[in-house]
Amino acid sequence: MHRPSTSRRLALAVPVAIGLIALTVPLAAATSTPAQIATSKTNGVAYLKSLQAADGSYAGSGLSNEWAFSAFAAAGTAVVDVTPGGDVTKNARTVYRNLLATAGWPAASPVVTDYERGTLNAYAAGIDPARVSASRNLIADVYGYWQTAEAGYFGPSANYNGTVFAALALAGAKTQTGTQRVPQALLDKVTTRIRANQHNDGGWDYQKAEGNPTRLSAASDVDMTGASMAALCASGVPNTDTDIVQARTFLKNKLVPATGAFNAMYGINTNSNGWAVAGLNACGINAQTGDFLTSMGKTPIDFLIAQQYNPAGGFKYKPSDTAPSAYASIDALRAVAGGGFTTAPPTPVTPGAPKWVAESAFTPGTATELALSVDDGAGGLKVCSVAFTPTAGTSTLSDVLNAAASAATPAGCVTSVTPASGSGTITEINGKSNSGSNTWKVSVDGSAFASATRGKAVNIGDTIALRWGV
Repeated sequence: MHRPSTSRRLALAVPVAIGLIALTVPLAAATSTPAQIATSKTNGVAYLKSLQAADGSYAGSGLSNEWAFSAFAAAGTAVVDVTPGGDVTKNARTVYRNLLATAGWPAASPVVTDYERGTLNAYAAGIDPARVSASRNLIADVYGYWQTAEAGYFGPSANYNGTVFAALALAGAKTQTGTQRVPQALLDKVTTRIRANQHNDGGWDYQKAEGNPTRLSAASDVDMTGASMAALCASGVPNTDTDIVQARTFLKNKLVPATGAFNAMYGINTNSNGWAVAGLNACGINAQTGDFLTSMGKTPIDFLIAQQYNPAGGFKYKPSDTAPSAYASIDALRAVAGGGFTTAPPTPVTPGAPKWVAESAFTPGTATELALSVDDGAGGLKVCSVAFTPTAGTSTLSDVLNAAASAATPAGCVTSVTPASGSGTITEINGKSNSGSNTWKVSVDGSAFASATRGKAVNIGDTIALRWGV
């Protein structure tokens, strides 16, 4: 199979967040018509459905086809509606959720991109990634890879794509009501790192470039430029931002006039083009007009659709190939359908199937994790996963902070809290005390910050943000 190495492809099919947005500019000037795009989507969905195993699965222990979930969602198909032979008991969502909940997933020696992949695809499938099961919280799993010594990076900083996909996952996988669940201060730290890794030519590649003039002057690749653009835009950066404009120009300069393809590091191929278009989609940049309509009247969407076998629906990896590729088909359909690297789940058509599934309460005595951040209001941000064993269906902030003092990954998230007991107002955390109108406040799952009390109710999967300030 024609694929770059998994070290740069995110241990996912990565050629992550995002409630990513679709194309927002009218397609009147496009060369691929809405009807052609609709046909491509219909046929592409049919092909991806054919990849489902007899037991209902798409995913296994390693690289697999679960990225189909983000393509299904972008194309308007609910993952719970994808069944083998109509057997709703083996629907793809339920099977995937059961896999994520197992103690052996993802592997004996997991890396951060495993959990980012899980987060993006669980979200697209309609599984709340913070509430997969009584013990599985994918948001907390990602938090556990925060690099305290290099704030803003997730996982080893040399593996830059781990940080890009952290932004895609944490910003893209919103709550069930569409709220950004992680604090903006966290996304801002990651955004700073992404900006620092932008090469002189306006793009990115999978290696860390920050602080390294040689790497910064190296040629970028199309794939990671699309992913980095999407990560920035998902994190709140507007598409008029200088760094996004430079990335857009980089992609424009990679266009092949005769086909609309991007000339990628690994040659002209469907996956790289799919990633680039997904980045444009995430930033609300139409891939069929303006900069991306070539002098010969071709666009990246034209190229992708030209790689599709119809009516079979699969896409080939390279123009010279003679058979479809599962990964190419996933990346292409997601892009043609207007998606980024994840999309909120569509409403199911299966009778009785909910749009979302999630664990509703702690299971007493069952160990779990919670995602916690502590912002001192002066640029210091601590991020961690807190190992936590509840004693009831709900808990309190007091119990979480007590656990964080000794069971946080990375360590040091919470070193002191005043008062040390009771349920009253918190007056000091990590040596920083309330002062006038500057006090410790708490937000849960993106709610408005309010006075932090030890008795604040905490539920399963809550993403907890503490912040000192007004």
